[in-house]
Amino acid sequence: MTMRVMGLISGTSIDGIDVAVAELSRHREEIRLTPLGALEVAYPEDLRSALLAALPPAPASAELLTRLDTRVGQAFAEAARQGLDHAGPAALVASLGQTIYHWVEDGRALGTLQLGQPAWIAERTGLPVVSDLRARDVAAGGHGAPLASTLDRLWLRSLAESDGRPAVALNIGGIANITVVHPDGTTIAYDTGPGNALLDLAARRTTGQPSDLDGALAARGTVREDLLARLLAEPYYAAEPPKSTGKELFHAGYLDDLGDPGTEPADLLATLTALTAHTIADACLKHGAGTVVASGGGVENPALMRALDARLPGVRLLTSDELGLPRASKEAYLTALLGWLTWHGLPANVPGATGARGPRLLGSITPGDGPLTLPRPHAGPVTRLRVDRGSPEE
Repeated sequence: MTMRVMGLISGTSIDGIDVAVAELSRHREEIRLTPLGALEVAYPEDLRSALLAALPPAPASAELLTRLDTRVGQAFAEAARQGLDHAGPAALVASLGQTIYHWVEDGRALGTLQLGQPAWIAERTGLPVVSDLRARDVAAGGHGAPLASTLDRLWLRSLAESDGRPAVALNIGGIANITVVHPDGTTIAYDTGPGNALLDLAARRTTGQPSDLDGALAARGTVREDLLARLLAEPYYAAEPPKSTGKELFHAGYLDDLGDPGTEPADLLATLTALTAHTIADACLKHGAGTVVASGGGVENPALMRALDARLPGVRLLTSDELGLPRASKEAYLTALLGWLTWHGLPANVPGATGARGPRLLGSITPGDGPLTLPRPHAGPVTRLRVDRGSPEE
């Protein structure tokens, strides 16, 4: 039986809310996902500014977090309504919310906070909502991230088998993360470090723009090898997975601590682009990648993609679009999958990726307008995911 599920997420770049509707069904051990439509809904500028201002290390009061939780929930509700108008009806909404803080000490995740009260989504759409999808994995000893490993492990296993080498799914958002899928299905996933986070901060400071559009400024600059060496000395890169990070580490103060205010803007952007490419490529090569399948906002940066390709000799670099999953909306489709798994009683984490003690059902469910009636849980594991070609818009 097929089910239409909407996925909602806002990434660490806090650009806006990604919305996607997918049709999902199970066929023996395979899940089939058909993309039906996706869009990005920008945050109101004052809300985006307030979220950025509340990120660590800035202090945030209970009053401020309550206001933001409500306003993000309302923004997600409006995005969900627009998604239904754009892609048609759905039976369930899954929301990963807006991560505001990821609490990690001594390499262990102790807590995580996503804003976006799901009651607003349920009230606006009338649909049940699966939310708070990271907390259970953290409670089970995991990092609650990267949850992209759930989709990637199922989706790329056949590719890894055909190559005879690991296939790597790469997402370049504010933070970059990889999922390494071996031919036998074993999987490891973790955050490699900053994706766009430091690039966007530097662009905002030096040009007043939210990002270095098309990597144009970085392309004109020269990599400062001395500065790059200092950046690569960050202990996070040498830590063994499972591991996760965010803007609680790679924030504006991180750039200040470099203590090199005289660097030309183009050279700074070129150096930070090299940092992202270097740390991603090192991780991919460490695991013997045969193919890297990239998605996320960083794929739209030609300077970054050129730098990454140059550091991956002998590795095939693709975008997820080439395998049927739109790169701009992949994480929203992931969220829809996570919601579908929870709804059908199936674990939605990958312990080998997050570090959790075992498979767990994820999330909390907020009822919609009608009675909450869950289907009979699916029996047996799922081992594959097939992406069918969806809407022509995709």
